[in-house]
Amino acid sequence: MKIKVLSLLAFFFVLFSFSVMAQTKNLKNSEKEAVTVKLKGYPVKPFNDTLFLVYHNVGSFSAKERAEYIANKIKRLYNESFFEKDSIKIVPSDASMDIIYQSDLVIMSVFDADAKAENSTVENIAKRNLGKIKSAIIYQNENYSQLPKRIGYTVLLTLIIGLVLFLISKVFNYIKGYIVKNRAKYFKGVSYNSIKILSPGKQQSLLLRFFGFVKIITLILIVYLSLPVLFSIFPATKDYTTTLLKWILTPAKSAFMGFVGFLPSLFTIIVIIIIFKYSLKVIKFFFYEIKSENIKIDGFYSDWALPTFNIIRLLMYAFMLVIIFPYLPGSDSPIFKGVSVFVGVLFSLGSSNAIANMVAGLVITYMRPFKIGDYIKIGEVSGEVIEKTALVTRIRTPKFEDITIPNATVLSSTSTNYSANTNQSTNGLLIHTTVTIGYDVPWKDIYAALIDAALNTEMIEKEPKPFVLQTSLDDFYVSYQINVYTKEPTKQPRIYSSLHQNIQDSFNTAGIEIMSPHYGALRDGNTTTIPPNYLKEDYEAPVFNFKNKG
Repeated sequence: MKIKVLSLLAFFFVLFSFSVMAQTKNLKNSEKEAVTVKLKGYPVKPFNDTLFLVYHNVGSFSAKERAEYIANKIKRLYNESFFEKDSIKIVPSDASMDIIYQSDLVIMSVFDADAKAENSTVENIAKRNLGKIKSAIIYQNENYSQLPKRIGYTVLLTLIIGLVLFLISKVFNYIKGYIVKNRAKYFKGVSYNSIKILSPGKQQSLLLRFFGFVKIITLILIVYLSLPVLFSIFPATKDYTTTLLKWILTPAKSAFMGFVGFLPSLFTIIVIIIIFKYSLKVIKFFFYEIKSENIKIDGFYSDWALPTFNIIRLLMYAFMLVIIFPYLPGSDSPIFKGVSVFVGVLFSLGSSNAIANMVAGLVITYMRPFKIGDYIKIGEVSGEVIEKTALVTRIRTPKFEDITIPNATVLSSTSTNYSANTNQSTNGLLIHTTVTIGYDVPWKDIYAALIDAALNTEMIEKEPKPFVLQTSLDDFYVSYQINVYTKEPTKQPRIYSSLHQNIQDSFNTAGIEIMSPHYGALRDGNTTTIPPNYLKEDYEAPVFNFKNKG
């Protein structure tokens, strides 16, 4: 009975073992099929034929991406103008065996997973792939070498560039010759109103220099833009193509994008300028109407119109710049701020006197002590006002000396205006001169002689009539002042000279000697000082009278 039980148990154990083995075999087959499906091989085919397959992923790179990457590296070796077959070798590392070219270009890495996928060793797979890569590149170089073609392209492109440079140079030279040949037609000189800025010869010289500069820049740009094309022919210099283009394209792109980004601010600036421009036109029209006295405002003189308009215009321009400043490119940069501070310091340190003169000029404008054409005296300087600026006042003396006086000096000095009351509604300027005559001459005779002299003087007014004032009674003589009116203040030196001549003639005619202030010479026989042509023909000098009381 025991034997039967044991036999039955042994039968069930054997049956269970076969069942487990069958299940294990089925599981291994399914896993193998799964691995076979998962590890699909992707061909490395840099040229027409497949060199080998890649089965396994590496990190984030799939097997397909690895195959494409390796193919691109092999193509890069093929594009090398001077490929060295002995420089490609296998270098082992901790996790793989790497196929490397010239110790810096890793073509591919062979891992344990790659070897297991092909049921081989890592070393065998690396040696096989190395041989196939080297053979494929050598074969392609021997049968499809690009070097002669590249050299040919280089020579052809060089000839084309040289021809283009030659033609461009010829075009510039032709244009230059045409300009020089027709210089009389195109160069008339540059002038503004009556100011000659450039002569025809100087204008021609500047234009030809600029033309030569444009020619040189054009030729340099042609050569520079041709270099990337030349460098792109050979793979070894292909990287320089990107570098050269970046040197131009990167700044150009930055400038273009900066300009595009600046467009909204630019439109804002344009709108602000237009608003201020037309506002100034309206204000200018208003003040010019005041100047021409079409508009009259109580207490506001017409000669204040232009200075006031200039002040308002300056303030509006300053206000406009303050508004525009934040919209300018780089206005918030440290460099821009530094330049602004530097300019402000220079202005504050170097323009204190100028600002003082400008303020003084503004005050003088609204004080209205004189105007252009007036004959004035400032300090010791007398003359006609020929110019008034924001900083200085210029006076032309009777000797035609132009004297420049800072406005601050004008404001701090006493000024006399001889022309202020010489218009048609006034009597004119009252000028005067003084003679001193002894007490022995009757004052009525002196009055008559002085008034007669005044009436015979040119450029004086007959009405009101000249008049005489006795200004002092001194020890030896009386001071007589003749006063005359004139409306020619700028000709005072000539009027005084003529008046003095007429006084002498009038006194000589009246028989009055001008013996003052003191006449100390001892005259022979008391001969008179009156010129002989004013004396009577029978005139005899009086003799000395002596009386002896003894």
